[in-house]
Amino acid sequence: MNNLREVINPEVRTEIPGPNAKKLLKMRDIYVPSGVYYTIPTFIRRGEGAVVEDIDGNILLDFAAGIAVLNIGYSHPEVVKAVKEQAENFFHSSINVLLYESYVKLAKKLSEICPGNFPKKTLFVNCGAEAVENAIKIARKYTKKTDVICFEGAFHGRTSLTMSLTSKVKPYSFGFGPFAPGIHKIPYANCYRCAYGLERKACNLRCAERLEEIFTSVVASENVAAVILEPIQGESGFIIPPNEFVAKIRSICDKYNILMITDEIQTGFCRTGKMFACEHWSVVPDIITMAKSLAAGIPLSAVTGRKEIMQAAHAGGLGGTFSGNPLACTAGLKVIEIMERDNFKEKANRIGEIILNRLEKLKNKHSLIGNVRGRGAMVAFELVKDRKTKMPAVEETNAIIQESYKQGLILLSAGLYSNVIRLLVPLVIQEKQLIAGLDIIENSLNKISKNY
Repeated sequence: MNNLREVINPEVRTEIPGPNAKKLLKMRDIYVPSGVYYTIPTFIRRGEGAVVEDIDGNILLDFAAGIAVLNIGYSHPEVVKAVKEQAENFFHSSINVLLYESYVKLAKKLSEICPGNFPKKTLFVNCGAEAVENAIKIARKYTKKTDVICFEGAFHGRTSLTMSLTSKVKPYSFGFGPFAPGIHKIPYANCYRCAYGLERKACNLRCAERLEEIFTSVVASENVAAVILEPIQGESGFIIPPNEFVAKIRSICDKYNILMITDEIQTGFCRTGKMFACEHWSVVPDIITMAKSLAAGIPLSAVTGRKEIMQAAHAGGLGGTFSGNPLACTAGLKVIEIMERDNFKEKANRIGEIILNRLEKLKNKHSLIGNVRGRGAMVAFELVKDRKTKMPAVEETNAIIQESYKQGLILLSAGLYSNVIRLLVPLVIQEKQLIAGLDIIENSLNKISKNY
């Protein structure tokens, strides 16, 4: 079998979907609900590094990384070895029945690397939404308050509570109500599409001021347990706030004795050039939620917070049958070891530098690109029909994604209007592979720009 890690250029040997994929797509239509959405109409056979092979032998570059899950790449050999060794001993015992070492060691490690010079404790669960649910549950227990403030444009999950926190109505919450009470949304600092129609130089962070205003008009501060935010909004299209915004939110939380929860599920584990994105603003949250790249693709999420906050829940109030599975905890320990040893933060910054430079050149060439933004290797470009009106170019965005996978590159869209292409390149990608993928994006842009 070919070593996929050494592949530079994609090899599209059949149309996508190919004959084998078409057969499975028919089976999928019969047995899988249409609510389980997919972007690329093919099925993976194997993956290594930043490259995948599908069941028809097509070899594709992956700029999606399983939606930011594979920061360490597909099938990292050291992670595979560690998980195999653990599997030979035991798959499961449930931390609520019989303890195991990897859970405790990983909790210790996360308490050490998460921001904040104070004692911390960590809880493990299974997915990002479950981490957010538990963070809010713990915040309510500790503060003895009920309400939560979140932000427009946020994505925190698809469960009843996290869907209530999530801002994009279609497809995430449409028709699934009623929603959880005590949730209040305010505008995020989206300077490209300011909710107040202001320019950054003269706005005085109007969006942050709104947080304090609602304590008079919407909910009493005495009832607010926590403010939850993504340091960089993910699903909303990689919205990066001004440096002062997060600090101002933190100061308001401190003023009114409200906990600050940062959702680092997509931004964590070196994606932005720091271990956690909140480190860019020197803001220390009370609670951090993590998932995605923590365990290289094995389902695992974490809630790390101040010791006194995490201790608020009574015995039996936290946990779950599969929470902190030993295979996942073993993978998590190895992932962090590799990232620290091999300086993945620097890898992310170098990748981001190359991507941003290339996208800025493309922006000068194509009026279809309205905005380019990113931090580390978390980069996006927003497509608009007109740069003055900023009308979202939704059809063009979808067309570029389709054209790119036909040329062998996997891309994802994002944004409230589905007009943003987000690049979540595995941090192990070779520079030649990165350039090859960016060439495909340029080719797709050239072709689509002529057709619209």
